[in-house]
Amino acid sequence: MPNQPTHNFIGLTDYEVQKRIQNHQVNVVSGQMTKSTEQIIRDNTFTWFNFFNFGIAFALILVQSYKNVFFMVVILINLFIGIIQELRSKHELEKLSLLAIPHVNVIRNSVQSQIRMDEIVLDDWIILKAGDQISSDSVVMEGFVEVNEALLTGEMDAVMKRVGDHLLSSSFVVSGACYSQVEHIGNDNYAIQITQEAKKYKKLNSSLLNSLNRIVKFTSYFILPFGVLMFLDSFYIQHLSFNESVIADTAALLGLLPKGLVLLATLSLVIAVIKLARKKTLVQELFSIETLSRVDTLCLDKTGTLTEGIMQIENVIDFGLLDIPLEDVMGSILYNSQDTNATYLAMKERFPMNSNYFATHHIPFSSDRKWSNMTLSELGTFFIGAYDVLLPEIDVIPLEIRRLEEDGKRLILLAHCPDMNVNEPTKTLQPVAIFILQDKIRENAKEILDYFKQQDVTVKIISGDSPRTVSSIARQAGVENYDLCVDATSLISIEDIENAVDRYTIFGRVLPKQKKEIILALKKHGHTVAMTGDGINDVLALKEADCSIAIGSGSDAARQVSQLILLDSDFSVLPSIVAEGRRVVNNITRTASLFLVKTIYTFLLTLLTILLRIAYPFVPIQISLISLFVEAIPAFFLAFEPNNERVKENFMKTVLTNAIPSGLIIVSNIMLIHFLVVPTLHLVAIEATTLDVYVMGFAWLMQLFHVCRPFNKVHALLWGSMVICFYMGSYLFRGLLGLSILSQPSLLVFAFLALVCYPIQLILTKLIGLFGKKTEF
Repeated sequence: MPNQPTHNFIGLTDYEVQKRIQNHQVNVVSGQMTKSTEQIIRDNTFTWFNFFNFGIAFALILVQSYKNVFFMVVILINLFIGIIQELRSKHELEKLSLLAIPHVNVIRNSVQSQIRMDEIVLDDWIILKAGDQISSDSVVMEGFVEVNEALLTGEMDAVMKRVGDHLLSSSFVVSGACYSQVEHIGNDNYAIQITQEAKKYKKLNSSLLNSLNRIVKFTSYFILPFGVLMFLDSFYIQHLSFNESVIADTAALLGLLPKGLVLLATLSLVIAVIKLARKKTLVQELFSIETLSRVDTLCLDKTGTLTEGIMQIENVIDFGLLDIPLEDVMGSILYNSQDTNATYLAMKERFPMNSNYFATHHIPFSSDRKWSNMTLSELGTFFIGAYDVLLPEIDVIPLEIRRLEEDGKRLILLAHCPDMNVNEPTKTLQPVAIFILQDKIRENAKEILDYFKQQDVTVKIISGDSPRTVSSIARQAGVENYDLCVDATSLISIEDIENAVDRYTIFGRVLPKQKKEIILALKKHGHTVAMTGDGINDVLALKEADCSIAIGSGSDAARQVSQLILLDSDFSVLPSIVAEGRRVVNNITRTASLFLVKTIYTFLLTLLTILLRIAYPFVPIQISLISLFVEAIPAFFLAFEPNNERVKENFMKTVLTNAIPSGLIIVSNIMLIHFLVVPTLHLVAIEATTLDVYVMGFAWLMQLFHVCRPFNKVHALLWGSMVICFYMGSYLFRGLLGLSILSQPSLLVFAFLALVCYPIQLILTKLIGLFGKKTEF
């Protein structure tokens, strides 16, 4: 092992380890970032929506009206879908976290042993070498290492750590080796302290979810008072039996709750989740798909999104100094080296390793020195590093090569001197070759960025790297306005950040707290913001974003706070997520009016029956039949049609504008039948109810006709079959439904009301649309 410590250390004894375990000084993080199974079940079960529906079902069971409890199928399906989806996300996330738990080498009782990260205790002695992840904050006691702190700071360059320096958990050793002693464990670790704020609950910014909650909240205000008043009116004033009063009461209350709409939204999103799972995308919050479809600003980190985070050698310029092939020399250098930084990994990709020459002397790479060296038998000493450090007379390197740095390239020099076992660069060094390295741009980065540009989504690049480097890579990737860049170290105050967020595209040298402030500033300016991230330094910003997307290969903390996780770290699936979100939102917006018609007419009918002291005209099973053929089946088919149109419309305003006309027509027709047709034609109660059901069904079917436009063969078949199924079902099952066959006069009334229904609907829709432009629902 390079830089192998030579001293023998005792480390902690078994007694000291047990004492610390008893004092809870173990590297275990208290508190959960994810919900427990009990929390998931409780949060999905104990809601006001479920409370009202279960209460209504209990009342129906109490009076033995079992056929009217059919509506609970919808409630239970919705409940189980919510629980199963959250449990699935929890399982996948915990599986990822388990795979990420590293093992560490410690010294205890003078013996080296391997333990899990969560078995580390305070003051443990840890052995670190290239490739190891630092599992707990510690202090270097002997040796030296270079660490990559990108997950904490966003900086890709390695940092040298010597005796007395502090090592931070979640960083990686890229070269060297050392002994370190643990100084912080569990919640005291720097990385955990950064993520503590992320544990706070954040309300999901979903227009669809907020609209559904507003509807449920509004109707919940009236359920209890309406229920009590209707029961008292039915039982004491109309002198109906207890059972009849309960059934009439529950029919009205059921119509107030948009359970079908809630189920449709849940099912639509679950189908989208399943589709995205096939593309290795884990959706932790259902409605985050909808949120991403509405974003107008997408914040990306450079590494893992624009680039693959992998250095690659783009070109090699061989000066022809050696008498042997360059591949033979590089192969032997790489074979004998234990450096694991990005530069050496890129070289190993380019040059096959060989054992043609063995190393007699080696100094590992250091970011302080900016070079490494190796003496190969028979050949002399080779240096690899920054050309301006190894050869201060930079004119040795042609100007056209040096200018490549302006394009974000990294130039690494291979130099040679004939002397053996040299410890410092000498004036006898001669340039052998220049390696031109580039952080690999994702193959489809430009295509993806073009997609977001076409969708009017502004892309911001937020990185811990230098703005010049990030700007250069952004230009190659095809980011618009890549030249509008700023060094975040110059943004001192929150006001500076708020003034910069709309002016600049590239933000370099960004600190973790600044990332959060940038997201908050964009939201303050009225933007809907999505952000991708992988490191602990991204956690606070991910928590504040309207839609947070974690890279699967990133930190556990970033995955836990994000709503979407790209399991394969594949940025190219983002357009698919946006497309699924648009399909869901546009189709739900289109079909939601079918469900809101019932809420509107039920609210108005209930209010009128209380004020006018008349019986509610329907029972639950009649409503269930109409809902099946006007809401459930049509909405299910229409909701899963392709729809990639941009999400522009206000959900609540659009749905109410479309639903209110049909709701008003239904209520007007019922009142007309009750106060004019029934006394004029002397209709008995069962025929009046039948006329009510037929008229309401037709008005509702005309709403479906409106939703199906523009018509094609599928839409025409759907609408026509629903009309036939509804009226055939009403006729064939009239005994179960409490209906009869209409008399000729009643048929004439039905024909007249059906004839004027659609023209009135169009007029009302236009009037309400004009009113809606002047106000907010």
